[in-house]
Amino acid sequence: MRVLVIGGTRFIGLHFAEAALAAGHEVTVLHRGRSGAGLLPDATHLIADRDGDLSALRGRDWDTTVDLCAYFPRQVRSLAQALGPGRAGRYLLVSSLSVYDVPAAPGYAEDSPLLPADGPEAEELTPETYGTLKVQCERAARQAFGPEALLVRPTYVIGPRDYTHRFDHWVQRLARGGEVLAPGRPEAPVQVIDVRDLAAWMVALLERGASGAYHAATPPPFGMADLLDAIASAVAPPGTTLTWVDEDFLRAAGVPERALPLWPAAPEIRATSTADPAAALATGLTLRPVADSARDIRPFEPLPDALTSDREAELLADWHRRQA
Repeated sequence: MRVLVIGGTRFIGLHFAEAALAAGHEVTVLHRGRSGAGLLPDATHLIADRDGDLSALRGRDWDTTVDLCAYFPRQVRSLAQALGPGRAGRYLLVSSLSVYDVPAAPGYAEDSPLLPADGPEAEELTPETYGTLKVQCERAARQAFGPEALLVRPTYVIGPRDYTHRFDHWVQRLARGGEVLAPGRPEAPVQVIDVRDLAAWMVALLERGASGAYHAATPPPFGMADLLDAIASAVAPPGTTLTWVDEDFLRAAGVPERALPLWPAAPEIRATSTADPAAALATGLTLRPVADSARDIRPFEPLPDALTSDREAELLADWHRRQA
């Protein structure tokens, strides 16, 4: 296949492009030139900003177009216009589980109701607008590229080169050992997928000419305890313990969710963290153990908003006093 990747030099895009090249496909990556220096030497690089001049796409055509960085529906429409009729091939949009309305039933499928999206299109990307904008991007994709458009809805994506370091935070913390503050309820649902599994599967989907929407996530039930226990099994030294601290206590202490990454504190996050990936698994998606993902994480500078060691110790001491 001749594959066009929109945004192919960071995390998911980079892993996808590498997987497509490894599978023998001809890959072109369109990016702004900010993070792609020296990467993907076997790919064709087109330097452009998708929010600006896309004339670099003129006169070219591809068998498939993979869009990894569409956050506004206008970006989908402008890409379709720049490519022109019939030159994009099959279009794959990387969307999100955030498109679903709340409450979604546990184990919900791809036909679960989406967020209402008939209103104006937001001009700013925020946690409040993200889900609705992704619904509008999906709608724009089907309008611009036809009903055969492929919509991939991943959960939290983890693995090497993840610049968010949300999963990596827990790898690093558990690798230090000792008593570890675990937030909320052990059974609170959380779903993840390794970026390498996601990338290889998306290449296979395109090779088989798939269309429609698919979840990409750990099968439920999978909770925060499952996640932390799996990481601990891979990296934690002997004697490491988890102390589960009530989320009301954490909120009263002024601990924001971002201080404990992946903590499913918000009800809407818990509701959408039970997606059923049966359809994706039936097409060949394979999921490596979370422990294997943890072993492949390299050290990094602590997240600026993450809980410090001193603050964690203060909270644990206060929690134990209250429980005495």
